[in-house]
Amino acid sequence: MHIQTLGSGPDLVLIHGWALHGGVFAPLAERLASRFRLHLVDLPGHGFSRDPGTPLELAAVASAIAARVPPAVWLGWSLGGLFALRAAATLPTVRGLAMVAATPRFVRAEDWPHAVAPEVFARFGQELGEDYAGTLDRFIALDTLGSEHGRAELKLLRALLSERGAPDPEALQQGLRLLESSDLRRSLPSLRVPSLWLGGRRDRLVHPRGMEAAAALAPRSRFVELAGAAHAPFLGHVDAVAAELAAFADNSAP
Repeated sequence: MHIQTLGSGPDLVLIHGWALHGGVFAPLAERLASRFRLHLVDLPGHGFSRDPGTPLELAAVASAIAARVPPAVWLGWSLGGLFALRAAATLPTVRGLAMVAATPRFVRAEDWPHAVAPEVFARFGQELGEDYAGTLDRFIALDTLGSEHGRAELKLLRALLSERGAPDPEALQQGLRLLESSDLRRSLPSLRVPSLWLGGRRDRLVHPRGMEAAAALAPRSRFVELAGAAHAPFLGHVDAVAAELAAFADNSAP
């Protein structure tokens, strides 16, 4: 699995969302590399991680990342939040958890109303086999939809999408199944590390009320809603995200 390390200071692991790669955090890395040693992960089947040896499964990927990085605060964006939360709940080397536009459960249920309809990810999976390029473009458009800087964010994501090679179709299907089926809410009340939950007020994929509800289940948690931001707040609102992360990571230091 490809992990790019840069900067110096306390360690911070960053895990990207569906169909992208660690390069999506470039604007954030520019602002944090002078204060933190950053470990930018390419999930299996994404970016430079083309080796099929590690399946896109929560436990396997979390353990594989932990074996490659020192004790650190872990950040997960969107799908990446599931891996970060799994690691924070099960691995002793995680010192803090930052969830960016991510929740422990991405699909709606009777007791979890602020999420997407269950059929959304299944539909993307079906469309992926029929129109691979078009489906990816529609999905990343949702990442930026509603943001006050949406046009610039979408242009950047489109450029990044194939910058490290096209993501593996099977890994994309595995990722959609994780988004559709994962429910890590039970791990929150016993979370032993502090957590920061950053949500965009205009997010069309992860409702900020869902993030707020998730944060309320975890001890030592803080929820921050970013006005004007959508599903990728670290692009159009990078300074605000960097400031929140820096303060959180400083407070999470051993």
